[in-house]
Amino acid sequence: MIMGMLENDSLPWILRSGISFYVFELDRLQAAIEVAKSLNIKAKIHIEVETGFHRTGFEWHERERLLDLLLGNKDHLELLGLCTHFAGAESINNYVRIQEQIKNFYQYKEWFGGNGINFQVYHTACSAAALTYPETIMDMVRIGIAQYGFWPSQETYMSKFKQLEPHKKNPLRRLIAWKSTVMSTKDVEMGKFVGYGNSFMASRPMRIAMVPIGYSHGIGRILSNGGKVLIHGKIIPVVGTVTMNSIAEDITDRQEVNKGDEVVIIGKQKKNEITVASFGESIQQLNYELLTRLPHDIPRKIVS
Repeated sequence: MIMGMLENDSLPWILRSGISFYVFELDRLQAAIEVAKSLNIKAKIHIEVETGFHRTGFEWHERERLLDLLLGNKDHLELLGLCTHFAGAESINNYVRIQEQIKNFYQYKEWFGGNGINFQVYHTACSAAALTYPETIMDMVRIGIAQYGFWPSQETYMSKFKQLEPHKKNPLRRLIAWKSTVMSTKDVEMGKFVGYGNSFMASRPMRIAMVPIGYSHGIGRILSNGGKVLIHGKIIPVVGTVTMNSIAEDITDRQEVNKGDEVVIIGKQKKNEITVASFGESIQQLNYELLTRLPHDIPRKIVS
């Protein structure tokens, strides 16, 4: 299901591939109808309506024109869903706005139904809405950050806290760990600078470990002389400037560290843990930003 951007030129491939997609403007709907007619393949569509997010979705005043197109082209359309998206369900500050959106969505649903248009599923809920507004669950939910085992916000978690079982205060299991290895080790004399520039000078004879990750992988330069990783379960500080593809770690007091040892950037190692939240705060990013900005060329390993 394609929820966002697609080029109308891609519609023939999309229809032939049996992919469903959002329709939130007349241009896309009309193009989908034309392609469906030419290929004799029904377009599998989800109609997105504007309920108060003010980003994408058919406006209330467009409903008559939309209805005419849907009724007049039933043979070319498969109406899979009617949907909308909420404007910040993760924050109590948006409670009134979310309630208004819920009301508006049901207004669309009832209006379409009263005019002979019914959809296979009705869906509005993201992770935050599904967890905090049960009435939004409907037929289907579009879970995002929760599928990684993260709460959308602290407020979302606290809103459910009293309902959770005493022995299971966090039923979400975090699924991501980010690891690397020690690439090499090196001795540095007292008074020598480590890495680019002169941001870090060895105040004693030191031993450093090089790790092959840097700002091209999402380790922001803001972590220069301030970041932390785990090696052998111990918190190890970053020294010197974060470079494009490497960081240096101070292992002077950790003589057991050697080339090839596991380095944890995010995750658990023995009794210590660096969480996504703590790492994200250190580089001034939200959980969402961090999780979506990890470069695709970092190898992924699926674990059970």
